[in-house]
Amino acid sequence: MAGQQKKDLVVLVPCQDIEVSIDNLLSRHKALEIRELKRTRDYDVYRHLGKDPGCLLESHDFLRPFSNQYTRALVLFDRQGCGKDNFSREHLETEVEERLAANGWNDRAAAVVIDPELEAWVWNDSPHVSAVLGWQEGQADLCSWLIGQGFMNEGEAKPHHPKEAVEQVLRLVRKPRSAALYGQLAERVTLQKCVDPAFSKFKLLLQGWFSQEEG
Repeated sequence: MAGQQKKDLVVLVPCQDIEVSIDNLLSRHKALEIRELKRTRDYDVYRHLGKDPGCLLESHDFLRPFSNQYTRALVLFDRQGCGKDNFSREHLETEVEERLAANGWNDRAAAVVIDPELEAWVWNDSPHVSAVLGWQEGQADLCSWLIGQGFMNEGEAKPHHPKEAVEQVLRLVRKPRSAALYGQLAERVTLQKCVDPAFSKFKLLLQGWFSQEEG
């Protein structure tokens, strides 16, 4: 609409799990070291009906009408299940970003491909991980269990197959998997301990776009 002030950010995601996680992460603006962003007022999140493949192949079409309504655009999806699992995270991000740039966004949009999937952002040595997952014996015991089950090796930061590890823990403690659970993890887990490269890119993008000094 002519004369309407642009919102700060539009985010395109493939599923409710990532949507809830992004909402709760953005609510932690101090931990992310960015200025405060509120949903609806400052940013919006949309889900692509085509899920991960849709975000990979069609985000430029989906977001083209929004290029004059938002200052920035961010596309997030899992590498696992996107249809091009054999390509690297960086390759897929570049592919999406080039299409966005050619469709009205120029240098105002970016893609973050979570490798292999959202659960990679869950696993760190924060005590909140075991608490949210319902593991009563604490984080150290959970790590020992993961090693014993072959999900990870001694000294590693996270399981090789993070989604399967989450699902196995939930089955063991008889806790249902839900988007709310991912929201709780995003709300409570210490962000400084997440060393995942995609999450690091996510944080650096936000810090570059929405610095605390602007607030």
